[in-house]
Amino acid sequence: MNEKPDYNAMTVNERLFTAGLLAAWDAAVRSRNRDRMIELLNEVELSNQAASISDAVLANPKFYGF
Repeated sequence: MNEKPDYNAMTVNERLFTAGLLAAWDAAVRSRNRDRMIELLNEVELSNQAASISDAVLANPKFYGF
């Protein structure tokens, strides 16, 4: 049985790292692929905030290290 981790109290980066999706996230941000960014955030149980997180990163990528 492959259980999902408990993402409570984890940051976005911690969630993506734990799920093995951090490299995919970085690639999606660098290519400005909003749909893929949202898809990845949905994978780590951030569906309610996925669009706003993606939009914030895309609006100011330097602030987020991109």
